[in-house]
Amino acid sequence: MSPAQSRAARGLLGWSEADLAAKVGLDERLVRDFEGGYGDPPSGQIEALRSALCAAGAVFTAAPNQGVHLTEASGVDEGTRLGALTTENDR
Repeated sequence: MSPAQSRAARGLLGWSEADLAAKVGLDERLVRDFEGGYGDPPSGQIEALRSALCAAGAVFTAAPNQGVHLTEASGVDEGTRLGALTTENDR
């Protein structure tokens, strides 16, 4: 997982740096430094961050293009899809 993928996954999940750090019992500074490209955290800590994001529904892609998306059953409420809007949704 790259720093950019970690930031993107947090954004998709609506998590702050503090939220992610709390999920794995690490210091918020570690998340901030990793995502900012500072320092060299142990691979085990990066894996712990990645595991927490994956457990919440983040899916990381590698070659040829690195990216991240959410699983369809991630539990994140995306609201009502355009095709499903009716007058009943307004009540």
